[in-house]
Amino acid sequence: MRSFKFVLTTILFLLVSLTLTAKTKTVTYKSQDGLLITADLYFTHKVNAPFIILFHQAGWSRGEYKETAPILNLLGFNCLAVDLRSGGNINGVINQTHKRAVEQKKGTNYIDTIQDMKASIKYAKKYYAKGNLIIWGSSYSSALVLVVGSKNKKNVDGILSFSPGEYFEKLGKSSTYIAENAKNITQPVFITSAKREHSFWENIFAAIPSKDKTSFLPKSKGNHGSRVLWSKFEYSKEYWKAIKSFLSKYLETK
Repeated sequence: MRSFKFVLTTILFLLVSLTLTAKTKTVTYKSQDGLLITADLYFTHKVNAPFIILFHQAGWSRGEYKETAPILNLLGFNCLAVDLRSGGNINGVINQTHKRAVEQKKGTNYIDTIQDMKASIKYAKKYYAKGNLIIWGSSYSSALVLVVGSKNKKNVDGILSFSPGEYFEKLGKSSTYIAENAKNITQPVFITSAKREHSFWENIFAAIPSKDKTSFLPKSKGNHGSRVLWSKFEYSKEYWKAIKSFLSKYLETK
């Protein structure tokens, strides 16, 4: 009986996920320098529902969230998965923003993407996010959401960071660039990573003055970036439990 219930629950979950995914649409809007940004909008709730903007890791695209975004929809969140100009492809999804940036000979390093993040927040707030807005980053973008969030308290109500670190010294930033910006964060923050990566961000986390900050390390070895939530990884259950706990505060006030 237990096995039957599990199978039935799994089937129902997959059917709902497919239904939500069918409502996804691709949108475009301009970055601060005029470059056209491509993003997938997972809009399944009213405009006052909490809204999460999802940024991918290095060399990837919005395809990083093909599985994750529909689950966040199920939890009660609208989402926008963004192609940043520094990227490539993943899960069969080519990064269109990166492709355009290369064609137009615009900068495509990590720091160049900050303007894309700011434009994404502005776009979401204007059209789709009338409730709490949360920004979510993976790898290099997980560090940059801490920077962007620290400077945009008016529009950013929460930050999730998957495997941040001081990755930007070669791009002209100081060796403590992220920690310096983290000192100005007052919003709720969640930071996680693979177990072995803890040393990359422990000083960043310590610098955050927010009274509502959470860190999580898995019992298993885990992995880098927000791929840790993909169902093909057994440890994804650990991460999802921690994520759901952190995000629950936004559902209480939606």
